[in-house]
Amino acid sequence: MATTTMAIVSAAPRARRRGYASASTASSRSSSSSFGAKVAARSLAIGGRRGARARARMDGDAVEDDEEDGGGGDAARRRRVLSTSSSSSSSSRVMLADDDGALTIEVTPETTFEAVIGIETHVQLNSKTKAFCRCAYAYGAEPNTRICPVCMGFPGTLPVLNSAVVKKGIAIGTALNAKIRRTSKFDRKQYFYPDLPKGYQISQFDEPLCYDGVIDVVLPVEDGGGVKRVGITRAHLEEDAGKLTHAVGEDGKKYSYADFNRAGVALLEIVTEPDLRTGREVAAYGAELRRIVRFLEACDGDMSRGSMRNDVNVSIRPVGRETFGTKVEVKNMNSFNAMARAIDYEIARQEELIRAGKVHEIVQETRTWDEGAQKTVAMRKKEGLADYRYFPEPDIPRLKLSDAFIEEVVRTMPELPSAVRARYAALGLPQADVQVIAEDKTFVAYFDAALESPSKPTPKQVANWLTGDIMAYLKNSKMDIVQLPLSPADLGEFCALIDSGAISGKIGKDLLPTLLERGGSAKTLVDERGLSQISNPDEIKALVQGVLDANPNQLEQYRAGKTKLKGFFVGACLKASGGRANPSLVDEILQRALDQH
Repeated sequence: MATTTMAIVSAAPRARRRGYASASTASSRSSSSSFGAKVAARSLAIGGRRGARARARMDGDAVEDDEEDGGGGDAARRRRVLSTSSSSSSSSRVMLADDDGALTIEVTPETTFEAVIGIETHVQLNSKTKAFCRCAYAYGAEPNTRICPVCMGFPGTLPVLNSAVVKKGIAIGTALNAKIRRTSKFDRKQYFYPDLPKGYQISQFDEPLCYDGVIDVVLPVEDGGGVKRVGITRAHLEEDAGKLTHAVGEDGKKYSYADFNRAGVALLEIVTEPDLRTGREVAAYGAELRRIVRFLEACDGDMSRGSMRNDVNVSIRPVGRETFGTKVEVKNMNSFNAMARAIDYEIARQEELIRAGKVHEIVQETRTWDEGAQKTVAMRKKEGLADYRYFPEPDIPRLKLSDAFIEEVVRTMPELPSAVRARYAALGLPQADVQVIAEDKTFVAYFDAALESPSKPTPKQVANWLTGDIMAYLKNSKMDIVQLPLSPADLGEFCALIDSGAISGKIGKDLLPTLLERGGSAKTLVDERGLSQISNPDEIKALVQGVLDANPNQLEQYRAGKTKLKGFFVGACLKASGGRANPSLVDEILQRALDQH
C-alpha cells in the first residue's frame, strides 16, 4: 500500500474568539483536539473542548479553520498542505505541525480505531402551553392553527416565560445529577430558515439552566454489560422551530409547506461529553434518557413524532490516543436501532476514508441518515458560532431561581428508573426481569401494587408471570397494562396460590388466559373448575403406586439401570391427576417408591 505524507504548518493565528463547541454546547473543561491519521489538525469535540480544526486538502490550497474556540482555549489557526508524496509501503502517514511541534501519525493495516461520540438530544417538554406564549400545542393539529403573534414574531409582541417549562427543566437536570444555575439568561440565536418565523431562536448560550451532570447507563451484553458513566455537559431551555413538509404539487413542481404549530414549543437540549464509543452504547444512553423523561412525565419520548430528537457527533481516532478527530454530525434517526446503525455506518465510512488516504474528505459537516439506503448522506457544512451571532434576549429578564423554588421541584419528583432498578435488585429479581419491569412507569406501578396486595405473593413469582405470559398477551392484544382486566390485586392472589402450592404452574398457565380476558379472583376460578392442587401425601402415594402397577415393563427396565425412565413415571403421575398433583411431592414420593423396588 502506498504511503501518503502530508506536512501541515501553522501561519499567524487569527484573533481569539470565545465560544462553545457547537451552536448548542458549552463546557468549562478544555482539551486539545487532533485526529490521528484522519485529520491533520485539532478538532473541537462535542461538549466545548478547546481546539481548532483544519481541513487537510491534497491540492495544496490553504486550509482555514472556521471552528470557534471552546471557551477561551487555543485560537483558530491557518494551515497549509505543503507537500504530498507516495511510496511503496504498508502504511499511511499524516504529519501535523502546530505550535506544540510536529506530530507524526502512522496508520498501518494493524492500526485499530475507536469512535468518540457525543449526543445532543432535544427533549420536547409537554407543558400545556408553549415556552413564551399561551398557545397550546397538539401533535397532528390542523396546520397553523396553534399560533399567535408572539410565537410568530410579530412586531411589538413580548415573550413571557412559562414557569412550568422551568420546573420540568430543573427536574430533568436533577435526574441527570446536574448543577442547577440559580441565575441564567436567554439569548437570541440568529439564523435564516423558512421554519423560523422570528428569524431567530430564543435559546440559552453561555448560561445554561443545568450543567456538569452525569448519567449511569446500563450497557448491552454485546458491549460487555455493566454500567457506563456518561458526562452531561449542559442542558438548556430553548424554543422549537416550525415544521417543513416537502411535496410535489398538482402542477408537478416541488413545494415546501410550513406549519408553525410547533414554533415556540419548549425544548430542553441535553448535551453529553464525548464519552460514548459504539452505536449500541449510544442507543443504551438514549433509552435511559427516555426512561427518565417519561418517569418524570416531562416528555412522552415518542421519537416517531419528534418529541425526542437526537443529533449524534461522531469522530474516530487510533486506539490509545487522547485527542479527537473531526466530528461529523448525524441527524434524522427516529429510533434507537436506527441510531446504532447510523453510527456504525459513519464509523466504518470514516475509517475507510482514512485507510484509503482520503483524510481530506472527512470534514465537519451535518449528514442525514437515509433509512432506505442504510447510509449517511451529506446535508450541509456545519455552521460556526459566528454564523449564529448570539446576543442576550432583550425582552426576557434574567431568570433567578430561589433555593426554595428548586427544592419544591425536587421534593415532588417521582422515583427514577435507577432507583427502581436498585430496589428490585434488592428483592432478588434477575437482572433481565428488572430491566423489563423498570422500562415503563405503568409496569412499575402495576408490579408494586401486586406485591402489596393482601395475598403477599413473592416478588419472583409476580415478575415471572408479568414479564412472560402477561407481557406477551399485552403485545398480541396491542393493549397497555392500565387497560388489563386483571387487577394487580388479582394477579397477587394468583401468584400466591402458586407460591403456596394450592395450584401448580401448569394449572396456572391454563387459568391465566381466562383471568386476563375477564379479570376476577383466581381462587374463585380454581374452585369453580375443581383445579386445586393435590398435595395430600397419601393421595399422591396411591397415585404413584397405581402408575407403577400399570407399567411393569418400564419398572423392570428402570430396575435394570435405565434410570431416565423416572421422567416417564413423573409425567404419567401428573397426567393421571389431570395436572393437579404437586410435582415436587410426586417426585419425592416416586423416588422413595422406586428405591423400595
